[in-house]
Amino acid sequence: MDDIEVQTVRFAELHQCRDAELLDRMDGRFDLLVTTDANLRYQQNIPGRPFAVIVLRASSNRLADLLPLAPELLRTLQKVIPGEFREIV
Repeated sequence: MDDIEVQTVRFAELHQCRDAELLDRMDGRFDLLVTTDANLRYQQNIPGRPFAVIVLRASSNRLADLLPLAPELLRTLQKVIPGEFREIV
């Protein structure tokens, strides 16, 4: 797998953006958004964006609940393409 650079929205200084603005400001800067916001798919237009979106579906956004999804996330990172939306449950 190629090197992966990870940034939180806070580190990228996008933490105060609402969903639509966040997605617009990601254009040209990032290849992928990983989120726990399951409603993003229904609230925003993802297809056609120059980056992919992966939603992690767990019982909470606590690290202990998200860690079991990590192996599937790593597999998905190798296959996901721009404009695609995927959920990992």
